[in-house]
Amino acid sequence: MAATGAKQFSGPVWHVSNFVRTFPLLTIGLIMLFVLLLFITVGRLFVEETHTRVGYVIPDLSPSAEHPLGTNTMGQDMLAVMVYGTPLTLQIGLIAGIIGLVVGTFMGFVAGYYGGFWDNLFRGAADVALTIPAFLVLVVIASTLRGATDVMTQALIVSCLAWMFPTRTIRSQVLSMRERGYIQIAKRSGMGNMEIIGREMVPNLLPYLGASFILAVITAILASIGLEALGLGPQNEPTMGMTIYWGMFYTAIIRDLWWWWFPPIVMITYMFVALYIVSAGLDQFANPRLRRRL
Repeated sequence: MAATGAKQFSGPVWHVSNFVRTFPLLTIGLIMLFVLLLFITVGRLFVEETHTRVGYVIPDLSPSAEHPLGTNTMGQDMLAVMVYGTPLTLQIGLIAGIIGLVVGTFMGFVAGYYGGFWDNLFRGAADVALTIPAFLVLVVIASTLRGATDVMTQALIVSCLAWMFPTRTIRSQVLSMRERGYIQIAKRSGMGNMEIIGREMVPNLLPYLGASFILAVITAILASIGLEALGLGPQNEPTMGMTIYWGMFYTAIIRDLWWWWFPPIVMITYMFVALYIVSAGLDQFANPRLRRRL
């Protein structure tokens, strides 16, 4: 019986081993994201959200057993800021990425599949929008709304120009896919356009859409951090960008308060690397030519 049980468990282990060897980038990226999620969830067991409030703890304390990452001049515990501020930064990127991908996917599919007037309209809109200095537009919008910005508003601001690249890239994929044999067979078999898109095209583009979504999230996080570093973010939220802004505002570098600015920079770098590796892994998953052969 023991030998039979060992044989039963060998199959799944072998499949996991194959996945790791075939998609090493995706595996590493998912592990890094899991570690990030673990930090956010487990960290809440050791620090309270109230420690992120201004003036809650003694300011300018260096790292110690009581405050592992020290405190800043505003009287915030930096470990609490990292634990509760990191998900806020990710939330901005996720909301903006979802909005940008949904709008870009719709426009890209319509332009690529139907062509003609819709292609000229949506492709032209994306081309024109790409010529506009996007970050300057975001700065103007954020400056107009300054003082009334929260996490959701920040995400909506960033999402204003998050649809352009998905529109162009998804359109090019659809243009290539609509000429393939199985799409032509589906048309001749009497399937409607929406059925072809939903049943034949979207499933085949899911890994590519996943990679596009991750890139949209990365771009949105980068844009939001840029705005926040200028002070154009949610003033009362401990996001990573606003943490860096307040550190610059109170001259943390000159005063050698390294525990104020160094941890958020490390966290931002870690998030970018993890998300980029996942995006590259999804691209490898979607493109058979990039896969390792067993």
